[in-house]
Amino acid sequence: MASTESQPRFGQSVKGLLSDKVGSCSGDVIALTRQVLKGSRSQELLGQAARNMVIQEDAILHSEDSLRKMSIITTHLQYHVEHSKNLQDQLRHLLK
Repeated sequence: MASTESQPRFGQSVKGLLSDKVGSCSGDVIALTRQVLKGSRSQELLGQAARNMVIQEDAILHSEDSLRKMSIITTHLQYHVEHSKNLQDQLRHLLK
């Protein structure tokens, strides 16, 4: 008789342990899912940062090219100003 009374208690304790284990595993799965999603989000952010860096690098290269061209234009304009001054001086000399 004692064994038949202990069987339901044993079955209930196994169900309780199993229920606790399932709850624990569910919590672990939820934590793992959060970590995977966080890692996925980190990968997305890293990818976006890499794309932004490439865009910035292109903008910097374009700016360098523009500055080089402006420097050449400035040199040409300085040459023309100097040449204009020389022509003015020659005209003044001729008009005297």
